[in-house]
Amino acid sequence: MSNWPLLSVLIWLPVLGGALILAIRDAQTARWASLGVAVLTFVASLSLLSGYNAGIDGLQFVETHAWIPAYKIGYNLGVDGIAVALILLTTLVSVLALIGAWSAIDKRVNQYVAAFLILEGVTVGIFSATDAMLFYVFFEAMLIPMFLIIGVWGGPRRIYAALKFFLYTFLGSVLMLVALIYLYLKGGSFQLADLYALPLSAKEQTWIFFAFLIAFAVKVPMFPVHTWLPDAHVEAPTAGSVILAAIALKIGGYGFLRFNLPIVPDASQEWAWLVIALSLIAVIYVGLVALVQDDMKKLIAYSSIAHMGFVTLGTFIALWLVREAGNADAARLGLQGAMVQMISHGFVSGAMFSCVGVLYDRMHSRRIADYGGVVNVMPWFATFAMLFFMANAGLPGTSGFVGEFMVILSAFQRNPWIALGAATTLIIGAAYTLWLYKRIFFGEVANSHVAELKDINGREWLVLGVFAIGVLALGIYPKPLTDLMEPSIAKLAMQIASSKLL
Repeated sequence: MSNWPLLSVLIWLPVLGGALILAIRDAQTARWASLGVAVLTFVASLSLLSGYNAGIDGLQFVETHAWIPAYKIGYNLGVDGIAVALILLTTLVSVLALIGAWSAIDKRVNQYVAAFLILEGVTVGIFSATDAMLFYVFFEAMLIPMFLIIGVWGGPRRIYAALKFFLYTFLGSVLMLVALIYLYLKGGSFQLADLYALPLSAKEQTWIFFAFLIAFAVKVPMFPVHTWLPDAHVEAPTAGSVILAAIALKIGGYGFLRFNLPIVPDASQEWAWLVIALSLIAVIYVGLVALVQDDMKKLIAYSSIAHMGFVTLGTFIALWLVREAGNADAARLGLQGAMVQMISHGFVSGAMFSCVGVLYDRMHSRRIADYGGVVNVMPWFATFAMLFFMANAGLPGTSGFVGEFMVILSAFQRNPWIALGAATTLIIGAAYTLWLYKRIFFGEVANSHVAELKDINGREWLVLGVFAIGVLALGIYPKPLTDLMEPSIAKLAMQIASSKLL
């Protein structure tokens, strides 16, 4: 496929496939058609991995086409190791989400699965775009299918949750648009490579930094703009929660790496303390909030916020290390930790929301108090859930430990107190995760509804099994992932280290 426009295939195959599936009225046919498109997209994405050469400096699979020549806006695509990892995560989780929620939705099924495929395509576009305006278009486009997934197929408060999600994200993206227009007027280009080389004054960098910060902080989401996420998760259907947690949140972390650090490195350095402080609040305070939740989905949603705090923490700790201390090795460790945490969180959070979906499909309740003693009737399911819950708590040997350990180790080289604050998540995370597991699975069978539960079927085995393989493989041997991303991480560290203030 070396001569193919592979990135365009990965973007438009699911988008066009989703559009065509809208014409299919039979629900089962629509499900099989959507799965076929998703699987084909995933298989095509494997060509990125096989064809990517980590020894070559610069972007690969590059596509360049004029789009709006009058404003020098191009349909320009390209990927490095960071983008390849995130695209593969996107295409894989999309397949698992569709399989996992196979029969959960029985109304407007063709529209439902079409929304997921379109969401997959535009998300790949976000990770592939090398033109800032094209990035913005994809960034905005993903709001539409996710808004519909929550607002049409969600729970009783779905309209409120969908509007809150849309308004929070849209506000941040408007600020990003203003910043991009300013950069274009100053430099005459929307190409990311040109924006990286654009000299900016301290005042300009500060304003642009905060515009980007708000846009991507909402996506992560960071404290205090995180309140939309628990509502969105609780009301979204299971597959929507899986995609939202495993993929959509990663766009915020990716945005920091692509925009804040290389375009406004000095302002990012000056205000890194703020991002690090907010990240520690997310890790500690939001983790404590998770302890008191009585809804499984809401607890896992707050857990996601806490764990994504490690992504922003590792990113801006690395910035401090490379620009203040000149410690490039520790900086690369922090950036690697942030990226490994993003991929790990994709597997762990996706698996945990899938577990909630397994229970909800059987009992139609997310209240923790309605369960108890599930291990007695669903032993295989309890085994899978134990693995994912342990990974969420950061158990060594699982993916949840690797990224967090790398970030804590990097933070220790900057300030031991920051590392200590970050390390508290290993205690708090274990507290709310094990407390949740104990109430759902251990003890005597709580009631007649639990007694009637059946263990997981073949379809659920497949989904949870693939998630389990990802969690264990990344936890035991993360080297293939780190090797894939290392040249891109090293280049980014060198880029922000050599940037000079105008």
